[in-house]
Amino acid sequence: MTFTAGTAQPTIVLIHGAFAESASWSGVIQRLHAHGYPVIAAGNPLRSLSGDAAVVSAVLATVSGPVVLVGHSYGGAVASNAAVGHDHIKALVYVAAFAPEAGESIGELSGKFPGGTLGQTLTEVPLPDGSVDLYIRQELFHQQFAADIPAELAALDAAAQRPLNTVALNEGSGEPAWKTIPSWFVYPELDRNIPLAAHRFMAERAGSRQSVELPGASHAIPASEPEAVAAVIIAAAKTIS
Repeated sequence: MTFTAGTAQPTIVLIHGAFAESASWSGVIQRLHAHGYPVIAAGNPLRSLSGDAAVVSAVLATVSGPVVLVGHSYGGAVASNAAVGHDHIKALVYVAAFAPEAGESIGELSGKFPGGTLGQTLTEVPLPDGSVDLYIRQELFHQQFAADIPAELAALDAAAQRPLNTVALNEGSGEPAWKTIPSWFVYPELDRNIPLAAHRFMAERAGSRQSVELPGASHAIPASEPEAVAAVIIAAAKTIS
């Protein structure tokens, strides 16, 4: 099967991060559709960085025409690896996302600057293979992950969250695609998962074409700031249309 756009517009491929799932992009997808962009919200297994990147890479291989690849949170690290070797990936957009250097894990990046509080909110589920699945404790999810969305919606997201495996947390990145593909960054001022200083550092290191900081926003900007997120994605898409 091949995903074909059916229009002159590039395809937007969205990758969710940890403690979320593909439906977290719904508000962004609605806005992208309104502008005529075909969209795929790819599944992200959240098991290992290399394995997750391989899954997304397989999806990318089925898309014809130019692609804007977008990652939220851990999905940014997956995008950085999945895009390698795909000449039709023309832009990367990091949405409150990790953009690791080769050999760097998201765990390392999380602790590189002060301000993150994710570690103290996690609960562990040991697995038979010796790894551990990590969840945000439901009673802390709203404050930690999505403080700027209604509490009722945050409670639904907390119940439906998908866990991040410790292998994915600690695995070092391969050579990242942001070194050869133009990148855009949009990130929140009040991110409790990835400190603001880390966002600024990663955007500068990647040579971001545009960096947008959203005042008062939480880590969950695909849900809380879909208009602003879509605007950055569209700005990236317009450079290749």
